[in-house]
Amino acid sequence: MQDESTFRASLDRVEEHLAVLLLREDESVRFTLPLALLPEGAREGDILEIAIHRDVAATEEAKRRVAERIERLRGRGKE
Repeated sequence: MQDESTFRASLDRVEEHLAVLLLREDESVRFTLPLALLPEGAREGDILEIAIHRDVAATEEAKRRVAERIERLRGRGKE
């Protein structure tokens, strides 16, 4: 299983505070991001490399905290 995905997208246009990006491999796939997440100086027509990393440790920690909270709530119901 791969914990990271890297792909390229072109910055098609900016609408208000959103960047409209087109996937380079299939430009029928489009998505938006807040403009603030793009590198400074990014302009329409730029090709951007985007990496998405799955943080396994943070995910497990979040699951543990939720499970503890649920157990505490269940314990309160028994009193």
